[in-house]
Amino acid sequence: MCAMLILVLCAAIIAAAFGIKLPEATGKTVKKDGKMTVDCSNMSEGYIMVKAKKTNKRLKLQISTDGAKLNYDLNSDGEYEVFPLQFGSGKYQVSLYENAGGKKYSKEGNVKLTVNMPDELSCFLYPNQYVNYNENTPCVKYAQEELCKDLTDPKDKYNAICKFVIGGTFVYDYIKSVTVKAGQLPQIDELWNTHMGICQDLAAMTCAMLRSQGIPARLMIGTVGEKNQTIYHAWVLAVVNGEEKFFDPTAELGNSSKTATYTYERYY
Repeated sequence: MCAMLILVLCAAIIAAAFGIKLPEATGKTVKKDGKMTVDCSNMSEGYIMVKAKKTNKRLKLQISTDGAKLNYDLNSDGEYEVFPLQFGSGKYQVSLYENAGGKKYSKEGNVKLTVNMPDELSCFLYPNQYVNYNENTPCVKYAQEELCKDLTDPKDKYNAICKFVIGGTFVYDYIKSVTVKAGQLPQIDELWNTHMGICQDLAAMTCAMLRSQGIPARLMIGTVGEKNQTIYHAWVLAVVNGEEKFFDPTAELGNSSKTATYTYERYY
């Protein structure tokens, strides 16, 4: 048995012991078109794995369904990445685009999927680009080994995690808030190590900890505020024992206003 396979199996065993759901490209059901390969073996769990042929050009991935579409960056290394099917059951289209110079992109692959998801919350129990973690991610290990070690009720786990996030360990990074580049993904490990982050970092870390404990949690991205006084923002929407729970860690830390108007644009 090769060393890489042993490492993969060990990671799977550790994750299973922790109860953490991690995505897999099993190869059971694969669709290919052009330069794109889609492993759709686990569509029923709410995610697909996608890779493209290795290139030195920038790649974009678009996932669309009736009335909704999302655009992502895709790595150029020829390695699988996980993408959620957050729109639930239905017909999807996955399209690959490759940079053709400047701001122009050429379509290099297109796959159509029919998704049947028995539990449409399942995709919010796995990591993805925006809520990126594994069994060794420090905040996930802390949730497992410390915060929720002796807890069994999801409500108690939810309360413990939210209390920890806003309990004084982390502060809002005002400098990053005005220097962050457009399109930058949440930095969960950076937040953990520096104890500083912006709204999307705080929300993504909260989602990672909740998901690792079996609590479906959406990372919501949109605007908050009234009329012309809105700001771009990120927050958490979790489902605990069947009840939807709203949590805005940035507002709870006192670094944004908690208003009645939260307007989401997308969620992961």
